[in-house]
Amino acid sequence: MRNIVLKIAYDGTNYHGFQRQLPLKHSTIAIQNILESKLEKIFGDKIEIAAAGRTDSGVHALGQVINFHTNGTIPVEKIPLAASGLLPNDIVVLDAWEADENFNARHSAKSKIYIYRILNEKISNPFINRYVWQIRYPLNVYSMREAIKILIGRHDFSAFRAAGGAPMSPIRNIFDADIFQSYSNELQIKIHANGFLYHMARNIVGSLVAVGRGKFSVDNFKNIFESCDRNLAAPTAPPQGLCLYQVFYS
Repeated sequence: MRNIVLKIAYDGTNYHGFQRQLPLKHSTIAIQNILESKLEKIFGDKIEIAAAGRTDSGVHALGQVINFHTNGTIPVEKIPLAASGLLPNDIVVLDAWEADENFNARHSAKSKIYIYRILNEKISNPFINRYVWQIRYPLNVYSMREAIKILIGRHDFSAFRAAGGAPMSPIRNIFDADIFQSYSNELQIKIHANGFLYHMARNIVGSLVAVGRGKFSVDNFKNIFESCDRNLAAPTAPPQGLCLYQVFYS
């Protein structure tokens, strides 16, 4: 069987996250449900997808990676165009290639980059509302940058781990983390790590915003992080600002 790998982009607004939902209901449809259903028509057999990240409801992706095994014979270079004729406009196959039989989009991943966008403006922007967290209060970006750099390195991220996720070690390695002011009123929070705990990126953002608003000092943020106590950290940031930007396999 062929092991097909696809790079996917999607707007997660209308979906109940990436992971397959059963029983299938219109109100809880997931991106995996859509992809498997449409890819089965292209390849002519049952498709079961593995994904690099199981993004939550409302979270977007520019660089999601999936793989599946199939006996289908369509050439990889024709897959993106064939998929575009079947998928809804908010899910796009950007690229396709074949991998060796042992490749798995989730387990073979070495690291991921998530980007979170904040619109720091009193007036909303209808063109980007689906992709940002709008914060109408002024933010101290300098303090937020000081706080996020505390996270770089190998640490226990229990303080930013939500309940309900799969049981796993809370130890993660953040290779790089920074905050960029892409426009005068928009911030992009970039986190590159070897893996993320359940809601970890959004929980980090929530506490960074608390620093920016003066609710936490940088020292408070550091103490909360080192306490490993989720109850001390700020509420989870909303999903629409988060995007799975890139997945690395080497």
